[in-house]
Amino acid sequence: MSEALLKIGELAARAGVSIRTIDYYTTLGLISPAQRTASNYRLYSPADVDRIHLVQRLEVHGVPLDEISTALTARQADVAAILDRIDVDLQTLQTAADGAAPEMQGLLAIIATRVHSLITIALQIPPDSYLP
Repeated sequence: MSEALLKIGELAARAGVSIRTIDYYTTLGLISPAQRTASNYRLYSPADVDRIHLVQRLEVHGVPLDEISTALTARQADVAAILDRIDVDLQTLQTAADGAAPEMQGLLAIIATRVHSLITIALQIPPDSYLP
């Protein structure tokens, strides 16, 4: 199994980010070393490349890193509660759009599209990618 694990530089290269970004994401709990070598070097799972890309996609959509970290470390029950809250928020947004002035309907449609995009990204997160 050790052959498949990546050193920090290898992970950074595969993910297309700097080693400093890997350090920062590790500090925030966005990724976590799978194990350490006898020399105390961190080794990461190849799946962390996908996790880094997911974090970057969420960040591009304006989700703060601390919220991403919270979502990724949440338990399944917490995720269900979050999705319920999002559903209520989307219903509120739809009601607001229905009663809004025509010039505001376009803006609300853009917001709704962005929310749907974030939900799509969130649903792509495999349940086993949550940190313990």
